[in-house]
Amino acid sequence: MASEGARDKPRHPIQVVARRTGLTPDVLRAWERRYGLVHPERASSGRRLYSDADVRRLALLRRATQTGRTIGQLADLSDDQIRRLIDDDLAATAPRSVTSAPIARPDPRQLRREALEAVQRTIGALWRRGDLGIAHEHMASAIVRTTLAELAQPRDLADAAPTLVTATPARQLHELGALVVAATAAADRWRVAYLGTDVPGRDIAAAATQADARAVALSITYPLDDSLLAREIAALRADLAPSVPILVGGLGAAAYVEALTSVGAMILGDLQNLRAILGSIRFEHDGAAA
Repeated sequence: MASEGARDKPRHPIQVVARRTGLTPDVLRAWERRYGLVHPERASSGRRLYSDADVRRLALLRRATQTGRTIGQLADLSDDQIRRLIDDDLAATAPRSVTSAPIARPDPRQLRREALEAVQRTIGALWRRGDLGIAHEHMASAIVRTTLAELAQPRDLADAAPTLVTATPARQLHELGALVVAATAAADRWRVAYLGTDVPGRDIAAAATQADARAVALSITYPLDDSLLAREIAALRADLAPSVPILVGGLGAAAYVEALTSVGAMILGDLQNLRAILGSIRFEHDGAAA
């Protein structure tokens, strides 16, 4: 059995750390470079090697970001401080009474959204392998798009319902992820202003200001190497009120993690993470207004 000292020695390559923490290698490198969260050693081959302590800290940081914290807020905290934050955040969102709470039933709208998202990914994979033709992929995308757009429409919202502006930034042309976000927010009683695809950062900020938006959500899918996207994100942040958070999801978000974290954007993990963050934003605003 390995001793404690042996386990503390750097011995895990970045691919193993990615599997254990759920963070992509791109995110790990960006966090290390920008915030110095951990200090892996280099093997003779030049590969990064992480210790068990590094892995535990990175896993803690990922859990904390999933509750809505930004990595910039967490970088200087100790592991114990991060654990206390996670415990506090979980306690704040826990049901008041476990014994008396009714058994929750799945929300059919949420199940439908998740099913549509799964269908979207499967169809995309089949198309890339050549098992489906372009016509099949386009037809399926059109059906999913129409359904999600319908789900994102406001219905009987209170006047005080918060507004979420959602779009894809300039040169991002794949809209299904942004529509999934819009439909999810609408199901949680947000008023959604969906701007579509390929929207410049300054125009997104102008729309958010005009709509008095409580938050802005972006979807980034492809391309993964747009050298101008960082400038678009910076322009959005510069023109947006400091109190309005930027939420970013999509399969391509990890490719731009450095640009996103530099402006304090929150990178979304999944729809459950999105709903938790939206709930936190709503609670903080309503509490301040009370």
